[in-house]
Amino acid sequence: MGVVRIDHVQLAMPAGREAEAIAFYEGVLGIPHVPKPDHLAVRGGCWFERGALKIHLGVEAEFRPARKAHPALVVDDVRGLAQAVAAAGGEVVDDEPLDGYDRVYVHDPFGNRIELLQPDTEPEPLPFPPPLST
Repeated sequence: MGVVRIDHVQLAMPAGREAEAIAFYEGVLGIPHVPKPDHLAVRGGCWFERGALKIHLGVEAEFRPARKAHPALVVDDVRGLAQAVAAAGGEVVDDEPLDGYDRVYVHDPFGNRIELLQPDTEPEPLPFPPPLST
């Protein structure tokens, strides 16, 4: 018994701005827009999914963007994606370094914070020789 994995991340969005969500999450970040089930589609919002990567945006009546809480998405070209976000008019914020990653924060069209992480391609050298196998 216990938690096995995260199924999806849900972020809030204001009503009626689904086209902006699709332009950002699918058009800029490259996560395909998928239809919501009919019984949930009436609530507004939209879903973006590719395999195990699932980000759902739900309409919140008194919407306030998530400025601190955020999903962290592993990407294959953090600087290229940051340039695409900036070219689309989005905000890109560099932050303190994080060992093993190049990272930035971006904001979706509604002000929700999203961390983009790219693992370092060069492994960090070990501080001591690895143990000899016997």
